[in-house]
Amino acid sequence: MFKRRLQALEYEEYDKVDANDLQHVKKLVSWLENQKIRHYKIDDRGAILDIESQQWPATYEKYLEDVGCPQFETPLDKVEWLVGLAIRLEYEDNLQSEDFKKGVSELAKLLNIPQHPNHLITLEACSKFICKRLNEEAVKNPGSVIVTGQPFPIMDTNAGFKIKDPFLNKAVTILSLLYIQDLRDLQTKINEAIVSVQTITANPKTDHKLGKVGK
Repeated sequence: MFKRRLQALEYEEYDKVDANDLQHVKKLVSWLENQKIRHYKIDDRGAILDIESQQWPATYEKYLEDVGCPQFETPLDKVEWLVGLAIRLEYEDNLQSEDFKKGVSELAKLLNIPQHPNHLITLEACSKFICKRLNEEAVKNPGSVIVTGQPFPIMDTNAGFKIKDPFLNKAVTILSLLYIQDLRDLQTKINEAIVSVQTITANPKTDHKLGKVGK
């Protein structure tokens, strides 16, 4: 994901960046500020662009503070946040452009996702599909996310109530089924949390010094 974002920003060496290598970080951060983020005025970018300076690490920390970066511990987290900021700044001004709308439409067609009149809603649907079906784990094990068996007859489902308007009735039926799916997902997460807690508490250690049982 990190490399893909850099590629989207058209960073020339997107596939070679090592966030744990200070020289790589210097080069990337100076490029991000000068080309994409532009938080400082041009005359004020000298210090962050001077990657040969011994004071650059301190300048970098000050820069992170100035752009509102959270207090991350690892170099990778800091760089990823800056790249995310650059992505937002790069594309937020173009959300209503015809090129952007065309790109969303082409992406939806590629993923076979029905398009909503609002292209941002279509984009959200594409994002959810990609996160769920095209993440690294899903790509390695497609069977974990690809549903098998016969398609569920949604329109023949009895939602427990009937509305005279047939179109509205279909919409309500679909919303009802989506709500049930949300409840199932919630129950799954609750079960996973219970299992996690049981794993921690199932095998307590005895501390004879304290005269009690516990972790």
